[in-house]
Amino acid sequence: AYCYHGQTLLASDKCGEAIRSLQESEKFFAKAEALCKEYGETKGPGTTAKPSGHLFFRKLGNLIKNTLEKCQRENGFIYFQKVPAEAPQLELKANYGLVEPVPFEFPALNAHWTPETVAAFDLTKRPKDDAAKPKPDEEVKPLKEPDIKPQKDSGCQIS
Repeated sequence: AYCYHGQTLLASDKCGEAIRSLQESEKFFAKAEALCKEYGETKGPGTTAKPSGHLFFRKLGNLIKNTLEKCQRENGFIYFQKVPAEAPQLELKANYGLVEPVPFEFPALNAHWTPETVAAFDLTKRPKDDAAKPKPDEEVKPLKEPDIKPQKDSGCQIS
């Protein structure tokens, strides 16, 4: 998140804050890389997963490094902005690209659904005659299959 926030800050000409954001991103990436390597070396089920070798993880490392170098280069030539001591705050609430959720409300009960109506659906009061009578199995008559002979004259040609 800090990497992409740094790219956004660079695009809005806030190079000093972008550098600090990318430095923070580099710090978290190194911590995540150490955890991923430790996870890949553990014994037990799931050891075939190597998150540090995943394409996204490898691309993110290069993206952070290249963007940080670009920011430092441009800050030295163009912007001359100070790098703040604290990392910029991330906007945790997205304000674009997402739809507001509609709160779910149960519909009102119909007047026909009274406690007496609901009590009438008691399955313990069903007639027991239905379960006592087994249905006779109908005898399945065998069907004669048609005699299918291969046709040599289908009209297809191999050329």
